[in-house]
Amino acid sequence: MEFQKDNTFFTGRLKSMGFALRGAIKLITTEHSIMVQSTVGVLLFIAGFYFEISSTEWLFQILALGLVLSIEGLNTAVEKIADFIHPNYHEKIGFIKDIAAGSVFFAAMTAIAMILIIYIPKFL
Repeated sequence: MEFQKDNTFFTGRLKSMGFALRGAIKLITTEHSIMVQSTVGVLLFIAGFYFEISSTEWLFQILALGLVLSIEGLNTAVEKIADFIHPNYHEKIGFIKDIAAGSVFFAAMTAIAMILIIYIPKFL
C-alpha cells in the first residue's frame, strides 16, 4: 500500500491529529520515563486543586509539564532513530543520545524550579 498525502485542509489536519494522538498514546503506554512524568503530572494537578493555586500558577504548572513531556518525547524519538540506524554501541551515537538526554535534564530542572516556586510558599 502506497502512502498518499491528503491535500485537503480539514481532513489532512484530522489525520495529523490522529497520528499525533497515536504517538502520544504510544509514549504514555511504552516509555517508562513518560509514565513516571505523567504520574507526577497527575499528582501536581491534584496538588493544584488541593492548594487552590492561582490561574497564573496553573499556567506555569501546565507549561512545566508540557515542556518536560515534549522534550522527553523528542529524546525518545532521537534514541529510537539512533538505535535503528546503529543498534550496537557506537561512540558517536552515544554522544548524540547523551545530548538528547541532556535536553531532558534542562527541561526537568526548569520544571522543578517552576513547581518549587509555586508550592514552597504553600508549605511556609
